[in-house]
Parts: sequence; C-alpha cells; structure tokens
Amino acid sequence: MSAHTPTAQPEYPDTIDGAVLKIAGVVVLGAIMSILDITVVNIALPTFQTVFAESPEEPLPYSTVAWTVTAYTLALATVIPLTGWAADRFGTKRLYILAVALFTAGSALCATAGSIELLIGFRVLQGLGGGMLMPLGMTIMTRAAGPARMGRLMAILGVPMLLGPIFGPILGGWLIEVASWHWIFLINVPIGVVAALYALWALPSDAPEPSESFDVVGMLLMSPGLALFLYGISSIPGEGTFISRKVLIPLGIGLVMLVTFVFYSFRPQHPLLDLRLFRNRRLTVATITMFLFAAAFFGGLLLVPTYLQQVRGLDTLHAAFLMVPQGLGAMVTMPIAGALSDRIPVGRIVPFGLLAITGGMFALTQVSVDTPYWGFMIPVLFVMGLGMGGTMMPLMTSALKTLQSHQVARGSTLLNITQQIASSVGVAVISVVFTNYLSAAPLAGPAIAASHDPSLVDDIGGPAAVQEGLAQAADAFGATFLVAAILVALTLIPASFLPRKHEESHFLDDQTEAAPVILH
Repeated sequence: MSAHTPTAQPEYPDTIDGAVLKIAGVVVLGAIMSILDITVVNIALPTFQTVFAESPEEPLPYSTVAWTVTAYTLALATVIPLTGWAADRFGTKRLYILAVALFTAGSALCATAGSIELLIGFRVLQGLGGGMLMPLGMTIMTRAAGPARMGRLMAILGVPMLLGPIFGPILGGWLIEVASWHWIFLINVPIGVVAALYALWALPSDAPEPSESFDVVGMLLMSPGLALFLYGISSIPGEGTFISRKVLIPLGIGLVMLVTFVFYSFRPQHPLLDLRLFRNRRLTVATITMFLFAAAFFGGLLLVPTYLQQVRGLDTLHAAFLMVPQGLGAMVTMPIAGALSDRIPVGRIVPFGLLAITGGMFALTQVSVDTPYWGFMIPVLFVMGLGMGGTMMPLMTSALKTLQSHQVARGSTLLNITQQIASSVGVAVISVVFTNYLSAAPLAGPAIAASHDPSLVDDIGGPAAVQEGLAQAADAFGATFLVAAILVALTLIPASFLPRKHEESHFLDDQTEAAPVILH
C-alpha cells in the first residue's frame, strides 16, 4: 500500500490474485454464517413449538415461535443503517471482527436458552452482528477488487446467498435429527472463532475517518421506523389481511417515520443513510430493478418448498434436496455473469436472467398433485437458478461500480436495506395472495392436514375428498405462482433502463496523492 504519484491513479490487477482471494475468503465465511443461520432456524420452528411448551399436549402457537425469525430480521433491519457510518468511523476491519464476535456470542447464548422468550432475546443479539456482516462484506470486497474486477468478486460474494437456502434446511434437519436443536446454534461458535481469527490475519488495517458526526436524529427516525415497518409487513401473513390493527398501527407509524427520515436526510452533511447517492442514475435504476426482482422472486420462491411438503407430502429434508437444482443453476451462471459484467454493460446481461426466471415461474403455474419431479420440477428450478445467477450479482455490481471509493460503504448499506425491505414485502404479499386463494378452496386446508395425519381422513369424507382437497391446494399454489410470474415480468420494465453502453467507473475519482489506496 503506497501513495500514488500526482499524475497516476492507483492501479488494480485485472486478474483475481491470491491477496484478493484471501480477503474474499473472510467475507464469504462471515456471509455463509449469517445467511445459513436464517434458513437453519426456519426448519427448527416446529421443534421449538414442543421443546419450549409447558406440556407436549399443548405446543406453543406457531406465531410465537416465529418470533425467533422475526426478531432476528428486525435486528438486522435496525443495525444495517448504522453500518455505513460505523465503517467510516471505526474502520471496516475492526467493525467486521466486532460483528462476527456479536454473532458468535449470540449463537452461544441461543444454545443455552431455557425459554422461548430468552431465545427470542438472544436472537436479537445475533441479528445485531449478522446485520453488519453483509454490507461490510460488500464494502470490503468492492474496495479490494477495484472497478475492473468488481463483477467477479461480487459473484464470489453470491456464493453464500446460494448455499444458505440450499444447505440450510438440510443441515438444520440433520442436526436436529442426530443431535438436538441446540446444535443449530452451537455450530456457529467454532465457525465464528475461525472467522474472527481469519479476519484478524487476512484483512489489512484500514484508516477510519472519525471526522464524520453521528446522525442521531436520523438514527432515531430510520432504525425504529424500519423495524416497525417490517414488523407490520411480517404480521400480514399471520393476520391474513392488510386491514388489521396489528398490521396497520406499526406499519403506519413506521411509514411516517421513514417518510420523515427521507425529507430530513438531505439536511445533514453526513446522514445516517445517504439518499443523495440516488442522484447517480445507474445506482437508482439498479436499485429499483433489484427491489422489484427481490420482492417477486423471493416471495414466489417461498412457495416451492411449501408446495412440496403440503401437497406432495414430502418431509423437510426431501423438499430441501429437491431445491438443490436451483442452487446448482445459479452456481453455473453466477461466475459467468460476474466476469461478463466486468466487460459488458449489465443491461445486456440482466434481462436474460429475468426472462429465465419469468419462464420458470410461469411453468410453475401448472403444478398439480402429481407433477413429475424429474421431468418438470427439477428442470424448471434449474432454469430459475440460471436466471438468478445472471441477475442478482450483476445488479449489485452495476449499482456500486460507478460510486467513488468513499461512497462504497454507504452504497452497500443502501443496497442491503433495499433487499431486506423488498424480500419482506414480497414474502408478505405472496403469502397473503396464497392464503386468500387457499381459503377460497373449502377442502384444501382439511386435506393438507389429513395428508399428514391419516386419522383425519374419514373426518373430511374419505380418500377421495382428500385428493380433491389436495387438487384445490395445488390450484391455489398455481394461481399464486402466476401472480409471482407477472411481478417478475414487470421487473423487465426498469431493467430496460439499465446501461447498455460502456460507462466509465468513478471508483478512483476521489483518490489523491494524500490518499493512498487501501485494500481491505
């Protein structure tokens, strides 16, 4: 690391060298730990209903144990806006190690929880650490890669986004089966220790910028507002409607606080969330495209394992294995799309990925009670995976590529908040659509229950009634997949405004003789 000459800008190698891969390993390890934890816990919710119940005959309500997921998500949403400021103030290396330590400590405490209330509280601590890992990881990777290699490095960062949904349910189910629920948290402890030591060794020290003042007013508006907004959104599926006090009150208060924050954020010189970055047209278009894509894709994706379990009667492990082709498809295209986005405009890459996902979603509208796995489900999911690999990372690359180096931390924070909100909104909307379709099918609910408990078959009219009810449930899934497919197709509209011609990177514009390049 050295200062450059007055006339020369810092140069980055064009290839991915060992030094950058060493740094990428730190980021990927932390991201895997954070993302894997979300999907591992999802599969343990039925277990929590019984192990924390006062008696086996009266399991806890699902809405209660679901707070182990909701609390983690809300903690993520609360801490993400602080990450950009904290990275500038304390340096990415120190903050990253702190985030890993918080996540690891929270995991250890979760394993010791003796009640559902304690588990929910410890999950908040986990989320405070986990929420910083992804935006910090994007910042570290972007600064380490430089503008010419950003697409390839972002493709590496996409690996944990694929591995989490694929292997999380498999790992969680296996740990619960061969050991106990405690191990879905305990497994994070050795990984966290290794990640912290690895980061301490691999990440070069960086120069914090303590001159920025902390935006206290922005924090009091943004973080609680975002948490309340997402709480209201996450309450919609349980209530089955948007028109509910549990939904409207937190949603309304959160929305008012967020709107107030938007108007306020243009006043301070260093706001908590720098909305001035949206003056960058490329960032704005990529962010809008990513929001619509994440809402439609992740909302629709939620239905696939649910269909496999409720209509087809598969257990969680077998349903998780059938989701593997989607991850494999993304693993095929993600490195290709990453390399291409370093050389050609993303406006010539992303539409093809969106078309693949749209086609896959429309194909899923044809699901039934006997849809073949090998001849239909697996090829369709593989194609959707190909589309995802060609969409997510190129969008993030396009959004960050023309930012100046000092804007990267705040740009990464902005993108992570966008994705968090989009995923929550998409899951809530698709869940409500599906619930309404399912409630309109009188035999669907009882048939799903009877397919898992044979003693209920006679209560709803025998095997023929069960088959009729499952067919109605399959139709509800198909109709909801149609809604998701239309939403993905609409994403092609903002995607058409993505750059289709080469644009110069501005990553090094703020580098001066007095500011050497820091790789971290």
